[in-house]
Amino acid sequence: MTHDTDRFDRLRWWGLAAISLGVALIIMDATIVSVAMPDIISSLDLSTTQVQWVQEVYTLVFAALLMVWGTMSDRIGRRRLLVIGLLLFVGASILCAFAPTGTWLIAARALQGVGGSMILPTTLALLNATFRGSERGIAFAVWGSTIGSMAAVGPVLGGWLTTAFSWHWAFWINVPFGILVIIGVLICVPESRQHDTARFTDWIGAAASIVGFGMLVFALIEGRSYGWWEASETAPVSLGGFSIIPVLFALAVVVLGALVLRERSRVAAGRSVLLDVTLFRIPTFSNGNVTALTVSLGEFGLILSLPLWFQYVLGMDALQAGLALLPLAVGSFVASGSVHSLSKRLSAVQMVRLGILLEIVSLAVMALLIRPDSSTWVTGVPLFFYGMGVGFATAQLTQLILVDVPLDKSGQASSTQSTARQVGSALGIAILGTALFTTLRAGTEWRLSDEIAADPAIGRLVDGVADSAGALIAQLAENPATVAIADAAREALTQGVAVAAWVGIAALVVGLLTTIPLGRRKAEAESATDLVAESEG
Repeated sequence: MTHDTDRFDRLRWWGLAAISLGVALIIMDATIVSVAMPDIISSLDLSTTQVQWVQEVYTLVFAALLMVWGTMSDRIGRRRLLVIGLLLFVGASILCAFAPTGTWLIAARALQGVGGSMILPTTLALLNATFRGSERGIAFAVWGSTIGSMAAVGPVLGGWLTTAFSWHWAFWINVPFGILVIIGVLICVPESRQHDTARFTDWIGAAASIVGFGMLVFALIEGRSYGWWEASETAPVSLGGFSIIPVLFALAVVVLGALVLRERSRVAAGRSVLLDVTLFRIPTFSNGNVTALTVSLGEFGLILSLPLWFQYVLGMDALQAGLALLPLAVGSFVASGSVHSLSKRLSAVQMVRLGILLEIVSLAVMALLIRPDSSTWVTGVPLFFYGMGVGFATAQLTQLILVDVPLDKSGQASSTQSTARQVGSALGIAILGTALFTTLRAGTEWRLSDEIAADPAIGRLVDGVADSAGALIAQLAENPATVAIADAAREALTQGVAVAAWVGIAALVVGLLTTIPLGRRKAEAESATDLVAESEG
C-alpha cells in the first residue's frame, strides 16, 4: 500500500495531464460537432428537428445526470466511475462514427452525454482528493484552462477533420485519446471514495434530480424553438396555442423544490441522500455556486455568437472560423501557466475577480469595435485577454467552491458546481441566443422596412435569414437582386453579436458582485482545509 501511495505521489502530475485530457474530450465534443454539422446533414439527410437534437441531446443528458453520478462516485470510487464514463464515452463515439441515420446518431449522442456526465464531476473530485495547498490551485488552474481553451479548440479541430477527412472523424478522434486517458488514469491516479460506505437508497431523489434538471435544461434550450409563451408555428407540441415551455419551467421548479425538501428531511433523519443540503451552509460553497452559474451564463456571449459571425458576415469557412477563435485558447493557456507565480501575490478570490474583470473589459471592447467589415484583429486581441480571464476565473472559482468541502463529499460538491455551470450555460444559450437572433430579425426588418412594405416577398426572405440563424446570407449575397438584403442582414447580425456581448457583460457584472462574500473568512477556510487534508492524508 505504501509503495502504491509513493508511486501515485510521484506520478500525480502525469495524473493531472490524464484527467485534463479526459475533460478536454467531453468539452471539445460539445463544440466539435457544430462545425461538422453541414456535412452530417447532407450525408444523413437530417431534418431540421434532427439537426437540433444531434447538437442538444448531449447537453441535455449531460446536465440532467451530473448530480447522480457525482454522488455515486463518492461511494463506488471516483476513479472507477471515471474509467466507466470514459469507456462509455469512447464506445458511444464509435457508434456516432458508424451512424447510418439521424435517429441512430441522436441515440449515440445521448449515450455520449451519459459518459460525459460521469467524467466531469469525478475529475474534479479526484483533483480535490489528490492535490493539497498551492498544488491544488495549480491543478484547478490547468483543469479550468482546459475547459476554456477546448471550447475554442473544438471548432478548429472539427473544421480540420471534416475538411481533410470526413465528419466521421469528429467522433473517431475520441477513440485513441479516450484509450490514452484510461491508461493514464489507471496508472497515475489513485482511487478515492467516501469513507462512509453505507448503501445508497435515495433512488427517488436521483430520479427527481434527473427529471427536474432535464425539464429545466430542455426548456432553456428549446424555448426559442417552441416559443417562450405562445407556441411558435413550428412547435412540435402546443397547449391550445400556448407553449409548453412555461409548464416545463413550473414543473422543474416544483420537482427540484420538492427534492430539496426531501433531501433536507433525509439528512435530518440520518438517511442516505443524493445531495447533502447541509453543504449549502458553507459560505464558500453556496456563494461560489451562484458565481459559477452567472459567470457561465456570461461566458457564452462569445462562444455562441462569434462562430456564426465569422462564417456568415466575414465569409469564413468552418476551419477559418475555428482558427479565428484560437486566441481564446492561447489566452487561457497563458493564464494557466501564470497562476503559480500570481498566487504568491494574489489570493484565489482576487484571481477570480481579475479573471471576470478581464472578461468584462474584453467583451466591452469587442462590442464597441465590431463592424461588418472588421478584421480578425478586432476580435483576436480581445479574445486573447478574454481567454486569460476564463483561465483565471474558472479554475480558481472551482478551488474556492471546494475549499471548505470535506473530502468525503467532494463528489457531491463537484457535481453540484458542475450542474450550476451547466444550468448557467443553458441560460446563456437561451438568453444570449434570444438576444442575438431577435436582433438579427428585428435589425434586418428595420433596415429593410421600406422595401418590405413595397414587396412582401422580401419579408419572407428576411424570415429565412432569421430562421437559418444567418446561414442564408451567403446565398443572398451571390444574387445581385438580393445583395441589399444580405448587407442588411450582415449589419443586423453584427449588431446582434454586440447586443449578446452586452447581455453577457451584465451577467458577468452580477457574477463579479457575487464574489464579494467569497473573500470573507478566507484565511479560516484555507487553514481548515489544510487541517482536513493532513488528518485524511
